[in-house]
Formats: sequence, C-alpha cells, structure tokens
Amino acid sequence: MAIQNMPTALQAAIQQGFLEREFQDGLTSGLGFRAIADREVVNINVGETVTKTRRGLKAPVTTPMTPSSNTGLDNGLTASSFTVEQYTLGIDQYADTIDLNVVTSQVGIANQFLANARTNGTQARQSLDRLARNALFAAYQGGNTFVRVSLGAAAATISVDDVRGFENVLVGGKFVSVSGTNTATVLVGSTTYTLTGVTRDGTNVSTTFGGISGTLTFSTNVTTANGTLGNVVYHTNAPVLLRPNGKWSGGSAFGGTTTQRALASTDVLTLSVIEDAVAQLRNNTGIMDQMFNLYLDNVSMRQLFSDADFKQLYQGQYGSTEAKRGQVFQLMGVNFIPTTEAPVQQHQVTTTLTVRRPVLVAPGALVEGDFAGMTQKASETAGINSEIQMVDGVAQVVRGPLDRLSQIVSQSWFWIGGFVAPTDATANSNIIPTAGAQYLKRAVVIEHV
Repeated sequence: MAIQNMPTALQAAIQQGFLEREFQDGLTSGLGFRAIADREVVNINVGETVTKTRRGLKAPVTTPMTPSSNTGLDNGLTASSFTVEQYTLGIDQYADTIDLNVVTSQVGIANQFLANARTNGTQARQSLDRLARNALFAAYQGGNTFVRVSLGAAAATISVDDVRGFENVLVGGKFVSVSGTNTATVLVGSTTYTLTGVTRDGTNVSTTFGGISGTLTFSTNVTTANGTLGNVVYHTNAPVLLRPNGKWSGGSAFGGTTTQRALASTDVLTLSVIEDAVAQLRNNTGIMDQMFNLYLDNVSMRQLFSDADFKQLYQGQYGSTEAKRGQVFQLMGVNFIPTTEAPVQQHQVTTTLTVRRPVLVAPGALVEGDFAGMTQKASETAGINSEIQMVDGVAQVVRGPLDRLSQIVSQSWFWIGGFVAPTDATANSNIIPTAGAQYLKRAVVIEHV
C-alpha cells in the first residue's frame, strides 16, 4: 500500500490492518434497519436511477384438461407467462470527514488515528441505518393520512398531512404518476373517491414522521362532512398499518375510518397486536417457515412486560434469560430487536402522549443498491497519496498531508447507493388466496402510544 506519505507513527496502524479493523468495528457495531435490505450491486455508467424488474408467479391450475381438446402439437394448451413488476432505485453519495493534526496530536497520535477510524465507522453505520429506516417507513406508512384543513364547501381538492403513497399508481407492473388516465381509489372520511392528481406543498407542514404535506384532487367533489379536519384519507392499495384496539383498517367495524390521531393512552403495545401483524405478513407473503424481525424502541419493549398474554407465557419463568435481561429475543415467530432508531414523535392531538412505531419486517422488504464505482475508485487510487479500503460496502479514505505545513491527515468515508422498498402487487389472491390488494406486502408498521 502507498503509505510512504503518511507520518511514521501511523504507518504501522495501516500496514497491520488496525485502521481497517477499527472502521469495521464501528460500521458493524449494531444490528439495525440496514440488515433488512437485500444487497445488490449497481453497475457503472447506468445513470442516477436504476430500474429493476421482479418477476411474479403464475396462478395455480385447478381445472382439468378436456380430453377431447388434447390434440395437435399444442395438446390443447395455450402458453401463459408470469407477471412482472418494476421498482426504481435512486443512487446518491453520502460522506463525511475528520482531520488529524499530526503535530498538535503528537501525544497518542496512533490511538487518536484509530479512534477517528472507529468514530467514522460508527457514523457511517448510523447514517446508512437511518437511510434504510427512512426508505422503509416512507414506503410502509404511505397511503395512510388524514385531512389537514376542513373544507368550507364541497370541493374536488383537499389538503392532506402526507401525500406519500398517493402520488403513483401501479400500471403494468410499473409505478406511474397519478393522473386523469391513471387513477386510484381513495377513501376520504366514509366515502371512496377517484384520485386524479397529487401536488406537494411548497412548504412542508406535515406532522407525520417523514411526511410530505400536499393536496389530493378527485374526479368529483368531496363533501364537507368527509373533508373535515382529522378524517381518514386511505389509499385502497396502502400497506397494512396496525394500531391497538382495532383502530386500523380491517381491525374492527370502525377501524377503517380512524387515524393515528385517534390513539389514546390505553393504546399500548400488546402481544395481541404483534400476533395480528405476524398474521397479516404471513397471509400476504405466504412465508410460513421464517422468523420475522420486529424493530422497536425500549419503551415499546417495556410495555410488553406489562401485557397479560405475555405475562402468562412467562409465568413462573423468573429464571429465564428474558426475565433476567428484560429483553425478548424470539417469541411467536418474531425476532425482537430493540433499537434507538425507531421513529418516535409527539401525538398530533394529545401532546402529553408519544406515538411509537415498531415495524415487523419479512425478508425482501428492502433493497440496498451499492454503486460498483466505489470499488473501482479504490483500486485506481492505489499508489497515490491516499488509501481507500472497502468495508461492508463503505469506502474508508485516508489521505496524507497536502497542506503547506504537511500536518493534516484527512480521514473520511463515503458511500454511493440507495434504498428502495420493492412492490409485491403480483402476489395477489389468485396466487396467494389470503393476500390482500396492497402494493407493498413485506412489512407492517404498528402505531401505539
């Protein structure tokens, strides 16, 4: 490696792999949302966005062949093909840096060098973890919002708190913008309307986590009764989103007309809600033999220990690992993964309450695209004034001093890629009889207080 331009005190740390190990330890020091993603390499010279294709299945055949038609070269059969759907992966660059002054840091310079590498690794891990989380929640919270401003009179356009999940419609396996030609069906209040247009607000005033406020335009006027502040606005192909006590679409007779604004102090996380989420995932995906990951914050985890069903399962097991450590690792087909990155925000109506959002995830819910050019850049710079090492898809860059006094060593990291939640619209009830009409089927967000 070309390290001759580095200070002598730092060369051993590079040569013996200490620097790479410290960066890797920081980068992989916690299990988070990035672990959900399937990794794909994005080739060089393909543009800033990449369109990927996911094939579906063919519907089962339950009708027997007619013996009289079993003739000719085709034996009476007509060829059929599987369906496909596409998703778009956006590619962006993320990076940060830290400087080490080899003169002012002479005391323990090698230790500071390694500490900087670990700090960069930890920052890179948290950055990618948050990007993965935001992509997951942007997709699986979409299509569930509420009226932001009451209508003074019947009108075709309403203001909503979050337009994510309403802007596109799936046509021929590919997302296209909603228009008068490509429409969507949306429940507003207690009536369904045909959506023909979506516009984002110039200034975002959404109160939803990661939300984007805007307006929805329909083919007919929305009544003032339906267009009242706080009323539900629900896309008929929206992902499953659960709340305790039946306050979700499908959870009860009134559940389809409630929003997160209806959450009360009694709507805490219970084992029953998690079991509902597992049932929804298994019904929608057909995955029966795998564990699902549940990412939740520590207050959500704490609430489980007060749940009657949970207490009964662990009654008398005060010596168990779960009881001793206060953590659940595997239960009811779920891997419980506590995280401090779970979205938490103040209740939109009752400001003394906090809305929490655990998410249950099945394999394939998220895709991470890593740009192949990062590895090429690392190989091209060999022998120049910097060292680039690829660690778990992230580039660590150490540049020798270039300043006039030859004192500043730069330690940086960068990642070029993106995250996307692929659709599963082709896995409909013809393929999986228990599947719903949701575009996105591989995760379930749970909202509780």
